[in-house]
Amino acid sequence: METFQKTFLNSVLVLLGLILAFLLGYLTRAYLYGADFQVLEEAYVLLDTHGFNDLPESPAMEYGMIRGMVQAYGDPYTSFLEPVQRELESDVLEGKFGGIGVTLEKDAQDYWSLFPFPESPAARAGVQEGDRLVKVEDLDISPETPVETIQAEVRGKVGTQVNITIARAPDFAPSEISIKREEIALPSVLGRIEPSESRLGIVQVNIIAASTPDEIQKTIEDLQKRGATHFALDLRNNGGGLLNSGVDIARLFLEDGDVIQQQYRGKEVETFEVEKPGALVDIPLVVLVNEYTASASEIIAGALQAHHRALLIGATTYGKDTLQLVFTLHDGSSLHVTAAHWWIPGIEFPKDGHGLVPDIAVASDTNDPQAITQA
Repeated sequence: METFQKTFLNSVLVLLGLILAFLLGYLTRAYLYGADFQVLEEAYVLLDTHGFNDLPESPAMEYGMIRGMVQAYGDPYTSFLEPVQRELESDVLEGKFGGIGVTLEKDAQDYWSLFPFPESPAARAGVQEGDRLVKVEDLDISPETPVETIQAEVRGKVGTQVNITIARAPDFAPSEISIKREEIALPSVLGRIEPSESRLGIVQVNIIAASTPDEIQKTIEDLQKRGATHFALDLRNNGGGLLNSGVDIARLFLEDGDVIQQQYRGKEVETFEVEKPGALVDIPLVVLVNEYTASASEIIAGALQAHHRALLIGATTYGKDTLQLVFTLHDGSSLHVTAAHWWIPGIEFPKDGHGLVPDIAVASDTNDPQAITQA
C-alpha cells in the first residue's frame, strides 16, 4: 500500500511539474508576444470597432500581416507566397505536373487563348490553337482573371477530369470539353543547332530545376549526334532556381576543384567540390549571360569562369549571392527566407547588382553565332 501511495504521489508531482512548465512557457510566450505586438493589436481593435468597412476575413487578414512583416524585414529576397502561387512554383521546379498540356496567351482582344502542346490531352480532346478559354469548371474566365488562378484550376491530380469551355472563331460559340489530366513534362532545357553554323549547338536553359542537370547532359548528347562539336550554354534571362542543381550543372563541365562555398548564420563555411570529372568536361563551351542571369545561373557561369573552363559572353549578370530556404506553412502557403550566402572561390563576389563581368561584352540580346564561334 505504501509503495502504491509513493508511486501515485510521484506520478502526481511529475504531472504537476509538466503542467507548470507548460503554463510558464505559455505565459512567457504570451507576455513576449503581447509586448512585441501590442500596437498591432491596438490598431486591429480600432479598425474592427470604428472602421466603416468590415475587416477582411481570414486568411486575407493573415496574409496581409505576413506581407507587412516581410516588407518590414527589409530583405528583397525574403518573400511570402499564397498556396496557389506556391503550388505553381513547385510545379516549375519539379519539372512536371498534372494538367492538360496547354500554354495561355492573351489574344488581340485581350482574352485568354489556348495553345495546346502536340499530342497533349488538350490536343487529343480537340482544343485548337487560339481557342478562347471561357470557363474552367465553375470559374468564369475574363481578361482580368490572373493567369495563376487559371493555371491552378486547370491543373490537378493525374487521372482526374477537368471541364473547360472554349469559344472558337469566327462565331465564338461556347463549347464544353472534358479532358483527363495527365502528367505534363515541363522541360527546363531547349536545344537547337544554329542554322548558320551547323557545328554550333545552342543549349538554352530556362530555369534551374531538379531535372535540369540531366536535361542538359541529354540535350548536348543529342546535339552531338546531330553533328554539333562546340556549344553555347545560354543562361540569358535565367533567374536561377535550385542551388544544388546549379552546382551539379557546373560539375558536369569541370574536372576538379571547388564550385562554390556557402555559409548559414552562425555555421561553418560549407564547400561544394567536384568529386569526379564531369561527363561533359571535354566539350568546347562558351556561356551566354545578360543582366537577368541570376542566382543559381550565376553559380554555373561563375564556376566555369573561375576554372577557366568557359568564356562568358554578354552583359554583366544580375548579382544575387543569397540562398533562400522555403518553409511550407500549414495551409500550403510558403515563406521564403534568406538564410545563407554563397561565393565562388577565386573571383569577385557577385551581389546586389554587381554581378559577373563577361570576358567578351556584347549586347545582351545578341544572337550572333560569329561572336560565339570566334570566342
